[in-house]
Amino acid sequence: MNRPPHIVLSASRRTDIPAFYMPWFMNRIERGFFEVVNPFNRQVSVVEAAPERVHTLVFWSKNFGPFLEGGCGEKLQERGYHLFFNFTVNSAAPLLEPRVPPLKVRLEQLADLCRRFGPRAVHWRFDPICFYTAANGAIENNLADFGRIATAAAGCGVRQCITSFMDDYAKIRRRTAAKPGFSFLYPDPADRRRIVLKMAEELAQKGIALFLCCEKDLLESLPSGSGIRGSSCIPNEFLAELYGGNLSFKKDSGQRVSSGCGCKVSMDIGSYQSQPCRHRCLFCYANPASL
Repeated sequence: MNRPPHIVLSASRRTDIPAFYMPWFMNRIERGFFEVVNPFNRQVSVVEAAPERVHTLVFWSKNFGPFLEGGCGEKLQERGYHLFFNFTVNSAAPLLEPRVPPLKVRLEQLADLCRRFGPRAVHWRFDPICFYTAANGAIENNLADFGRIATAAAGCGVRQCITSFMDDYAKIRRRTAAKPGFSFLYPDPADRRRIVLKMAEELAQKGIALFLCCEKDLLESLPSGSGIRGSSCIPNEFLAELYGGNLSFKKDSGQRVSSGCGCKVSMDIGSYQSQPCRHRCLFCYANPASL
């Protein structure tokens, strides 16, 4: 008799659980299940969380400080869980990300994650790439520290960088309307190609491959041999390679598949409404426009 595949728990695309909600997460792990509210129809479903049913816990964060300080990863491993990390480390641009830790601290966290859990279990996200007009009229972007971060990531053994360009959501426009003189800019296709090809060239020199998240048109426009590939931020094939086990390799139909999302099926246990992210990033698609 075939056993059902183990599940992957995503924690979370909807909020930053490692930064703000680890006590809640660990409590639910102790209880053996999560109650998840569908953000569209508000229906509640129960998601099993026992290690016998869960293959990997995938954590997404911009600040793994509380996770690391609490020894949460080690406690979860002792219970039998496999761990995987999507760590977003962008340049120091407090106007865009006002409440993330200083870049030096985030790079220390990246090194700590790699030391404790192995660099293969850590993917670096530089996401999103932002261009904007500042209050003084200057055109700026958040690429200033990209090389510094890449050097640090390579030194930790990280071999993948995932990126995308900022998407234009109505709530982002409403949020930025309250900032006089500020506006996001959207590079044309030729500029986007030039930017990612330059990033890929710099990364290749450090042994890191560049992956694009939900950038199907851009990916298809790149020259053959660029080495840039589409991303799977929930990479079940890689998780099976890393940890073995029985996993589904189906694409997650709830994600932006038509835009090039390569994520495989998982259960996201976060909440936009009851667990708001407190980073207050200006480009955030999850939080309300007022935040």
